[in-house]
Amino acid sequence: MKRNSFLSREFLVISLGLVVSVLVVFAVYRSYIWPTAEDIKIASLVEANQNPDKPKVASRSFIIIVQDKEQMVCLMLMSWAMIILASKAVRVIGERSLVSYPFLGISKGERIIPEDALAHYKDLESEVSRKPRLRDKILPDLILAALHRFDSTHSIQDASLAVSERSEMAYDELDSDLGLLRYLAWAIPSVGFIGTVRGIGEALAQADEAIRGDISGVTSSLGLAFNSTLIALLLSIALMFFLHLLQSKQEKLLLDLKDFATKRVIALMKTPEREETHISYT
Repeated sequence: MKRNSFLSREFLVISLGLVVSVLVVFAVYRSYIWPTAEDIKIASLVEANQNPDKPKVASRSFIIIVQDKEQMVCLMLMSWAMIILASKAVRVIGERSLVSYPFLGISKGERIIPEDALAHYKDLESEVSRKPRLRDKILPDLILAALHRFDSTHSIQDASLAVSERSEMAYDELDSDLGLLRYLAWAIPSVGFIGTVRGIGEALAQADEAIRGDISGVTSSLGLAFNSTLIALLLSIALMFFLHLLQSKQEKLLLDLKDFATKRVIALMKTPEREETHISYT
């Protein structure tokens, strides 16, 4: 169903998606987030010097929360995951659009008998090879499997079983393709916890300054610890939501494609010498 070549579409999406995510997020940080965060810090210091008696309140703006490197890496991973999710969503839409495609070109009232199954198989196989829209798609693969099994066994039941088997294979393949997304959903909070450990470590290293009365370094380090965890967990929650949404769409797609193959292909099959064994799927 899918070609696992080194330069396959999926490999290019994953590779280019990573490069684009890293470059875009880093560019945003370098051109906007880091300079803006520095301006906010300078403004806070100026205000503190002008009003020494006023209690100092740390800024909780979005820029300050996401300014550290751990948050940047989390956003890179999230952007990468969203690109992969978008490509898989586009694939689901493309697969579903084939439901309206006129496969086999069978006239109303015409049936598929074992003697014609091979001819239909070759015609569809040739059509799939000619039209990029049909290549590496699940539905043509299901129909080809049914026709091939019907030609080999002359059994409608076996043809239906072939559709079920190929549907299960397609499900396993789609599920395995989500492995990288599941890894990213785990990696994002892990990177956030790295920031937490780093922030707490820096805070402990400045404990002597806090004892002498200067707690600015400690609060800054603790801010890194908690901000990185906050951003990582929020991104992980969002990614898991979109991942489960995609998975449900894929499962619904496979059920619909299997139903299409059953009603539009299997139901048209007929074994003249054993008509009593024909199964109605309508």
